[in-house]
Amino acid sequence: MVMVYLDHAATTPMLPEAIDALTAALAVVGNPSSIHSAGQQAKRLLEESRERIAATLGADGIEVVFTGNGTEAVNLAIKGLWWQRRTAAGGAEASPARRRILMPAGEHHATIDTVEWLVAHEGAEVVELPLDEVGRLRLDVLADELDRDAASVALVTMLWANNEVGTIEPVDEVARLTARAGVPLHVDAIAAYGQVPIDFHGIRTATDAPRGAGLVALSVSAHKIGGPAGIGALVLDRSAAVEPLIHGGGQQRKVRSGTQDVAAAASFAAAADIVAARLGADTARMAELRDRLIAGVADAVPDARLSGDAGPGASARLPGNAHFSFPGCEGDSLLFLLDAAGVAVSTGSACQAGVPEPSHVLMAMGRSEADARGALRITIGHASTDADVDAFLTALPAAHAQAARAGLAARATSFDR
Repeated sequence: MVMVYLDHAATTPMLPEAIDALTAALAVVGNPSSIHSAGQQAKRLLEESRERIAATLGADGIEVVFTGNGTEAVNLAIKGLWWQRRTAAGGAEASPARRRILMPAGEHHATIDTVEWLVAHEGAEVVELPLDEVGRLRLDVLADELDRDAASVALVTMLWANNEVGTIEPVDEVARLTARAGVPLHVDAIAAYGQVPIDFHGIRTATDAPRGAGLVALSVSAHKIGGPAGIGALVLDRSAAVEPLIHGGGQQRKVRSGTQDVAAAASFAAAADIVAARLGADTARMAELRDRLIAGVADAVPDARLSGDAGPGASARLPGNAHFSFPGCEGDSLLFLLDAAGVAVSTGSACQAGVPEPSHVLMAMGRSEADARGALRITIGHASTDADVDAFLTALPAAHAQAARAGLAARATSFDR
């Protein structure tokens, strides 16, 4: 069976150009930290790759810190800013009174678990900011928290776009509020990179951000844009400093030590170049496929409920994201039935130790637990076609009918008990 792949938010196939760049760079011998000719050849390739990636993010090469993945980039930003803002490493401006981390509800678990670790082990206090009914941060609550006591805030962290429901967040406005309050902002742009324009310097300039405040850190990952797994990056503004997670040789501004993966960086850069060059055309095509899929689901399952911002315009939701709740169904049942029919999608919900959990994102949006358990995320990518959408819409009615029967049987059994 040929699998129809509609889970590009989890990972997307490598672009041919990225595969070619990886293959060619694997033959380059030399540690980029070595001063001999072989090392300098590797360093040139590494730094050229860094500059190319930076250009797609509106940043300078020196501001791109390579990491092992997006999760590491998120950890480095949040923990690193927390320690820097509170301890002696932060210099005269550091204060142990900065214990609060402002974080919207419904964040990715890379952020949630990192913040929870700081709460458990470092004495952090997390303020969970509410979302509205489409999954967008309530700016009025954030503004109130910053106005109330900005001096106690170590940092604000947020998604650029929600990885489950696809809603694009008001990053510009949050950057403006944090710049005005003198608080650093980290943005997890892993789901957004390659689907929306990102201009790191543009936001800092537009918000008149002072040194070390406003948007200072942004996380991305290569495998979400057609690059290889195993490499991500943290864009860290020149004016910002973080306490490192990894200590050693001091590579990469003494922010992240360790021998850098030249081949992965070259492959990442190749993917970044392609995605940036095709951004407008590709996202328009993806949005067209997404809208056709959304309309097809509404026809096939009229009671399916679209999650996230359904409003018009590029600022509403990611072009490749369609997220539904199916009343009376378990999302996992739908996933397995569609998989058996040759279509790969995702529930978009957390699954710990093999036990399905309701979507924390939908719960944060005020949806019921039943809605949060019946969620399905369908995500389109650069390789998606009309035939993929047709295959999904063909397989959905039978899968939904069977999942609904299973859901009703399961509830009847629980009532009997």
